[in-house]
Amino acid sequence: MFDWLPDSAPSLTVSAVALLAVDFVVRVTAIAVVPVNRRPSSALAWLLTIFFVPYLGILAFLLIGSPKLPRSRRRKQREINRLILRTTAGMDLVSTEHPWPPWLAGIVAMNRNLGSMPLVGGNQAELVDDYDDALRRMAESIDAAVDYVHVEFYIMIRDATTEEFFDSLARAVQRGVRVRLLLDHIGSLRYPGYRRTTRFLDEAGIEWHPMLPVQLHRLRYQRPDLRNHRKLLVVDGDVGWVGSQNVIDRSYDKRGNVRRGLRWQDLMVRLEGPVVSGVDALFITDWYSETDELLEDEARPVTFPRGPGKLECQVVPSGPGFDGENNLKLFNALFYSAHRRISVTSPYFVPDESMLAAITSAAERGVDVELFVSELGDQALVHYAECSYYENLLRAGVRIFRYPAPAVLHAKHLTVDDDVGLIGSSNMDMRSFLLDLELTLMVCGHEFVDDLRAIEDGYRAVCTELTLAQWMSRSRAHVIKENLARLTSALQ
Repeated sequence: MFDWLPDSAPSLTVSAVALLAVDFVVRVTAIAVVPVNRRPSSALAWLLTIFFVPYLGILAFLLIGSPKLPRSRRRKQREINRLILRTTAGMDLVSTEHPWPPWLAGIVAMNRNLGSMPLVGGNQAELVDDYDDALRRMAESIDAAVDYVHVEFYIMIRDATTEEFFDSLARAVQRGVRVRLLLDHIGSLRYPGYRRTTRFLDEAGIEWHPMLPVQLHRLRYQRPDLRNHRKLLVVDGDVGWVGSQNVIDRSYDKRGNVRRGLRWQDLMVRLEGPVVSGVDALFITDWYSETDELLEDEARPVTFPRGPGKLECQVVPSGPGFDGENNLKLFNALFYSAHRRISVTSPYFVPDESMLAAITSAAERGVDVELFVSELGDQALVHYAECSYYENLLRAGVRIFRYPAPAVLHAKHLTVDDDVGLIGSSNMDMRSFLLDLELTLMVCGHEFVDDLRAIEDGYRAVCTELTLAQWMSRSRAHVIKENLARLTSALQ
């Protein structure tokens, strides 16, 4: 009986049973392991991936399934947090000259509890929205350095546009200024000129390190898409720069971008006053994480002496080194607190369920809500994921303005009523909430909000407003792409 079966049939049957057993164990284990401390949408996306493509899904989960930095880096973050809390205990430098809304104190306290930084008064802030001018003026700040310069950017490439910035660093070293520089390893490595840039840093005598390096030959590894996305410059603890701009040509030195005419539009802010010490504290934290060297001399200014300016500012760090999603909680708290107006500028607006509820409910209760995004997305997957939320937003009453191509609106800022403005490196997407180290600056002051509003007015003047009728006429193929991109965005 069954003489037609080959001799290898029993072994094949055993192999098939073994594979089925392994497959069953993988699926059951996934159900038990994947949802732990993970938002439901993300857990569901991972489980679907593992169930449909189990072996590839498990491999992907093992490589990028954990959204946390290695334990040693999280320990260093906690050490710096304790240092900041200890040196700023009992500090109350906020002026009482302005009639701040009653909800602001709670948000300040939340930021303090999550990120350790206090709200400090006496600051000045100047917005710079011209890309080349920002690079030129940062170079001027470096040329005025006497003691030290701290530089930290996600992407740093020496090219024709950024040459003067890098040369100013070399000049600083030549006159005896201590220059320390951090750049994100993967963020910078993937752009033309990385090796040329690092050779220049070495030859100029600049102390530099790659952030979150993935170097298997040196046994340096963590989840490869956990990145340090911060952009900051501190000179002598007196002048600071933060914002959305990287140190690279506006085309990002890619032939495809040049061919399409893509030009990044960013926004930076130049700071003076005690908040600069808070920005420097983030650099000190990241330098400590990468080098095991705690810059105690530079850490002392974290005592935040009051300055002559009028603005109250609070640095809000976030990222996988913290237990919570500091930036997401700040954004949501502001959305729920707004009474009159919310203006959001984000190149990648891919909210989670909590943010979508916060921003749509604000519009539904009568707050004027507007969102500035790029008409043209430089990252197709993220762009389609963003588009998948437009219908919900438009139906709730959110006005969407699209910045015209070929420019890419890369600025990241937010204004709430006439009281609070945010600016920094953080996008409003799940990558910035969970995977990237970010810097957000909260500024309380009508003067600063007015300046940000002027920037927003400039966007509105050149943008095209998207209507619900226009959006509902898009092709079915576009909708399918949106749905697929939205699903992948949850794989965090």
